[in-house]
Amino acid sequence: MTEHDRQTPAPTRAPGRPQVGLARGSAPWLLPAFALVTALVVASFALWWMALPAAAAGALALAMVWFFRDPERVAAGAGLACAADGVVQFIDAQPDGRTRVAVFMNPLNVHVNRAPLEGVVTRIEHRPGGFRPAFDKDSERNERVIWTFQTEIGEIEVVQIAGAMVRRIVPYLAEGQQVEKGQRIGLIRFGSRVDVYLPAGIAPAVEVGQKVRAGETRLDRD
Repeated sequence: MTEHDRQTPAPTRAPGRPQVGLARGSAPWLLPAFALVTALVVASFALWWMALPAAAAGALALAMVWFFRDPERVAAGAGLACAADGVVQFIDAQPDGRTRVAVFMNPLNVHVNRAPLEGVVTRIEHRPGGFRPAFDKDSERNERVIWTFQTEIGEIEVVQIAGAMVRRIVPYLAEGQQVEKGQRIGLIRFGSRVDVYLPAGIAPAVEVGQKVRAGETRLDRD
């Protein structure tokens, strides 16, 4: 694994003034985009027709800023928190008694993922694979990063799955690190999916088609 950066504590948020920053790992996309915009704007002073591609490049750069936004979140008060923003795509029982909750993230969702519960990162496994659309059943063979957390309720597995447009999953933590509920664990660039495996005996509180928010929506029932 690479880029096992330590998580920087989030700044204190002033009441009524939510803060939105940019995700770590976004610079390789944003810097070239804004460099292109700058070059085209400069060129448009000499060649008026360059204003059109400059405007198009500017719109694309702003769209990328929106995609890489990273808002501050207040962790769910009790139970497990969702690991990703998006829509619950499916919920299925596993042979070992666990329950998988899959959340699909479209390009408009926040793509920074968060830990469902406080604990310790005991394993981070990268598995190479394809880049099928994350909503496709063949995405089970996609590129992924598998996180294992040891928590007070046992092991919790979170799987970041690359989608058709994704070519990089950026982890923020390393094995052995302590993690808090709702803490940022990594970024998936562009459309993708995140699966959380609930330990045996724990029922999901969400349902298929429900919109959820990472760190804030409760994932399990009392």
